[in-house]
Amino acid sequence: MKAQTLNKRQAEKVADKQIKIQKEIDKIEKKQKKKEPTKAMQAGAREYPEPPLSKQHLKKPGLEKDLSIKPMYDAPFYKGSEKLQDMVAIITGGDSGIGRAVAVLFAREGADIAIVYLNEHEDAEETKSMVEKEGRNCLLIPGDVSDKEFCKTAVQQTIDEFGKLDILVNNAAFQLHVSKFEDLSEEHFDLTLKTNLYGYFYMAKAAIPVMEYGSAIINTGSVTGLMGNKNLLDYSLTKGGIHAFTRSLGTHLIEKGIRVNAVAPGPVWTPLNPADKQKEDVAKFGEDTPMKRPAQPEEIAPAYVFLASPQCSSYITGEILPIIGGYSGG
Repeated sequence: MKAQTLNKRQAEKVADKQIKIQKEIDKIEKKQKKKEPTKAMQAGAREYPEPPLSKQHLKKPGLEKDLSIKPMYDAPFYKGSEKLQDMVAIITGGDSGIGRAVAVLFAREGADIAIVYLNEHEDAEETKSMVEKEGRNCLLIPGDVSDKEFCKTAVQQTIDEFGKLDILVNNAAFQLHVSKFEDLSEEHFDLTLKTNLYGYFYMAKAAIPVMEYGSAIINTGSVTGLMGNKNLLDYSLTKGGIHAFTRSLGTHLIEKGIRVNAVAPGPVWTPLNPADKQKEDVAKFGEDTPMKRPAQPEEIAPAYVFLASPQCSSYITGEILPIIGGYSGG
């Protein structure tokens, strides 16, 4: 009985401690609620736009030139150091957004670039001019990456122009939200898979035979492939597939000396999302991340340089690098 009494007393003491700590935290949280809402995190070399953003809904496939708030892609504070000197890269979806920023930084690091894009000719010409300003050459190749023969042609045109291929960046994507599962048509589902999965597969299939030992493939995944998205069922499925493809292909190509990695961005201010979301949702884009804003393309592109460069990532393959503006504990 004595032991039982002591145990009860000890339990009461622990409960009292819990109540005391709870009261202290309650007081602190009441004070915190009265404070102004936390502002977006600005930890970059320059300040980036934060919500509310412009209320725009772009027509597919979405042109960067039509955005009233222009994506920041030129990374003026990023200094090149020949990490990709005299290498050749194909970047699909390289006309705008992340692809454009990657093209600029690859060129700044010494690479010549082939841009594969759908029909955004004005955006592609702007990207080409930015690559040439960096002192490198740029080849524009319009076409559909879901077409196997086109992918073969794009690789061959790159070889004909530059004599080799060292880096493949699979980045082209189709994204369109659907609020109700029953509204996701087979045509819509098929187009997403053909662009996002078959496009990566066909480009890799065409590129690998001509890539030398030491080459690199970088796939653009997504936070949706890690965490899902209730309104992007098909897109999330493809991005999860891209992550698995990256892991598997990375192991498969070790004997050939070709590294394969993926970058998985969170919300990024590119034409992709204003061409997907309605105006009101575009204005709030990125505010639900812990950093409370979307990334700008120039904040994502250095990761591609890192994964492409043999000086930086020679022991890295099959990895998925999330860049999502922080994790929330829920």
